[in-house]
Amino acid sequence: MSEDRPELVVAGAGGGLVAALRAAQLGLEVLVVEASPHYRRGNNTSMSTAMVPGAGSRWQREAGITDSPDQFVADVARKTKGEADLRVARALAEVSARLVEWMADDLGIPLQLVTDFHYPGHSVDRCHTVEGRHGSVLLGHLVRKVRESDRITMLVPARLVDVHVDDAGCTAVIAQPDGRAEHVETGAVLLATNGYGGDPELVARHLPEIARAVYHGSETSRGDALRIGERLGAATAFLDAYQGHAALAKRGATLVGWATVMHGGFLVDRKGRRFGDETTGYSEYAAQLAAQDGAEGWLILDQRIHDACLAFTDFRQTVESGALVWADTLEQLARAIGVDARALAEECAALAGVAGRAGADRFGRTSVEAPLRAPFAAVRVVPALFHTQGGLVVDGHARVLRPDGDPIPGLYASGGAAEGISGHGAAGYLAGNGLLPALGLAFLAAEHIASTGACSDHPTSQKEDT
Repeated sequence: MSEDRPELVVAGAGGGLVAALRAAQLGLEVLVVEASPHYRRGNNTSMSTAMVPGAGSRWQREAGITDSPDQFVADVARKTKGEADLRVARALAEVSARLVEWMADDLGIPLQLVTDFHYPGHSVDRCHTVEGRHGSVLLGHLVRKVRESDRITMLVPARLVDVHVDDAGCTAVIAQPDGRAEHVETGAVLLATNGYGGDPELVARHLPEIARAVYHGSETSRGDALRIGERLGAATAFLDAYQGHAALAKRGATLVGWATVMHGGFLVDRKGRRFGDETTGYSEYAAQLAAQDGAEGWLILDQRIHDACLAFTDFRQTVESGALVWADTLEQLARAIGVDARALAEECAALAGVAGRAGADRFGRTSVEAPLRAPFAAVRVVPALFHTQGGLVVDGHARVLRPDGDPIPGLYASGGAAEGISGHGAAGYLAGNGLLPALGLAFLAAEHIASTGACSDHPTSQKEDT
């Protein structure tokens, strides 16, 4: 990096690295500030399943799948019952195909379209991922490209604690591990520090229904961006939104994954009874699991589902942890996990009756890939909070907005630091609704900063209806 001041400071080395890479590609000098020395395996990007929606990508065309930003936005509107900020959803949908193709062509990330099972809420297959279907692999590719760039400097560990903004520019206040505070003048700041899932007080205040669940996210997601933005007068939205998960293995705290359900698995409570339609989505089902006796249950699968899910690193880690209980009959499985054998057999038979037929079960589930066959397996699961989905209000360029709609000059937000596209609560979450805002808003921010000079603009000169 040159001795000149950075034109962009990125706080957060997860999806924010996309902003750093795109900005550097466009000729900007970038400083990345990351609070955790273990970010490569401990931030929310690295802990994700690396699913990035891309509406209208070349992989879809090659697979004969017709998709468009309009269709993606319609899916978001339908899943959120019209509650999501469709301006942001539109901006992300329109950039999504270009984003995944840029990641493949310019960053050399080997992406593939997931077509072996279908995520709830997406009307077509549009999620793109990497080998192993794990965020640590995706983040590894981003870090590799950052290290190859002579325009990007990484400062790790260090924490962005404040931002000062005026008409002359921005100043990023960075706390060093020894307590020293460094003031860095810059053209713009991107808040990419995720949400507030790591702050129990904020979670209890905004997400009481999931506050007792296991938090399975970065310890540095403590609401830093929210506090910085609010001090600068930013508007906030959807602070009650989150991504939950109903398939975290109690043993080892590994992610079993919802592919198990979409391939035909199901969840039962401690008595062996199902308690809802699992295919509505893994996020909202976390609260349903949390409401059961003991706030835990069992995920039931078979050998076919086991083998189909080995493509996921998370699932393989669950298997390797010894979390799966196997049995040759349902009666033996029920005895091994301590549930009522008759109840378990009845639930399995009821779902087998749905497989391959038109109609729904008593909970409304219509999708069962195939009846379960021996040998059977069960995993004890607990509800989890993965990350929050609300934050600072942004426009289609990822600029942070005040309540009157004016942008705060030079301040941008992405991922969990920004408002998401999942509406309120957990029911509006679609697979990729965390990672797309993390990568997509970062990408859009970098392009806007490069094209406008960010902080040099007058505070009210960039207000747009986007």
